[in-house]
Parts: sequence; structure tokens; C-alpha cells
Amino acid sequence: MHVLFVEDEAKIANFVCAGLKEQGFVVDYCDNGNDGYLRAMENEYDVLILDIMLPGKDGLAILKSLRKAGRNIPVILLTARNELDDRLEGLNLGADDYITKPFFVEELIARIHAVIRRVSGERQNILSVGSLKLDRITRQVTCDRQLVELTTREFNLLEYLMRSPGRVFTRTQILEHVWGYDFNPNTNLVDVCIQRLRKKIERVGGADWIESVRGVGYCFRKSESES
Repeated sequence: MHVLFVEDEAKIANFVCAGLKEQGFVVDYCDNGNDGYLRAMENEYDVLILDIMLPGKDGLAILKSLRKAGRNIPVILLTARNELDDRLEGLNLGADDYITKPFFVEELIARIHAVIRRVSGERQNILSVGSLKLDRITRQVTCDRQLVELTTREFNLLEYLMRSPGRVFTRTQILEHVWGYDFNPNTNLVDVCIQRLRKKIERVGGADWIESVRGVGYCFRKSESES
């Protein structure tokens, strides 16, 4: 899952980002409200974790602006224990949940999964093309009902491509969303990971769903019913 995390306290940001990444989340991080709002408006995320007290545009202002603009991204607010009025205002503005500081990363992860299930519904957490199925909650991939053993990185890459069948992604886009850092033109990380992914799917009898687009990048083929 692709998460946007907006928090200005470095200590909290470090342990939350580390904990989420260990569990396979792809995390974009901002330390101020202005940048966080722009990213939330310009990109697609599965969930926004939003501190209320932020430099620049505060969390409640961000939430209000997003909802006014029709952005329905699930939002989990981070609040201090004495911010009851802010929590109530946040829920009234359209927040999906809140968690009070201090908290355990495991609790935050459980809240993320609960919000995604509640907002999206279980069916939308299953990406399916042909006999290939990816479960975003259990993080399992099957092909013809056979389990495909993937690393965290391979799973994240496959999910990223499967979410938009037929869309061509550049290597730069893939690196930024799956690896989380800027593109180095000399690296072949994307190509190597794609090759491993193809082999693992083919090993259980799956088709080659990932197409190479010469000079551009990769895309996940649409099934015949979607074409």
C-alpha cells in the first residue's frame, strides 16, 4: 500500500516510517502541511496519515481542503491526548479514524488495514487479472491457486503495476513509488526485479503479464475482457 505520512516531529516520523516500510508499505513523507497538501492533491495514495499540528497548513485545514476538492483518500489523524475538540472536528470534516500519541506502530498498521477494508471493501483489496490474484491485505499472490512466493519489493512492484493495467510506467516512476528514491540512470534495479517477478509467475504456469515498452518502461497487460 502507498502511504502519505505528514508529521513534523522527526523522532515520530523516523520510527513510523521505519515500521511501515518493514511491513511492506511504500511511504512518502513530508514534514510540513504545505508540501503534504500538494502531494495529496497531485498523487494517488491508499491512505493519508496526517498530524493535526503542523507548520504551514495544519492537518485540519488540509483535511477540509481535500474533502472540498472531492479527494476521498482515507485519512487517519494523529492527535495529542488533550486534543478532543480537534479529534471531533476532524471526524466531522471527514477523517476516517484517529490515533492518539504516543502509539505503537503495530496499532497504526492495524488501523490502516481497518480503514482500507471499511472504505474500499474486501473485493477492492483483491487485484485479479486472468488466473493471477493479489491480495493487498494478506499480501499473498496466487496463480491458478498456487502460491507465488515473492519478496516485499517484488510484491510492491507487482501491486503497483496491477493497479493500473494498460498504463505504461517509466523506470523513474517505478523507482520513486516502489524503491522510494530518485532515479539513477545507471541502475538496473527495476529490470532485475521485473525479470525475477516474471520467472516466479511463469514457474507456476502463469502468463507473462508484464510487457516491456522499449525506451520507456513497463506496463501490466489488460486481460482480454478489459481490452
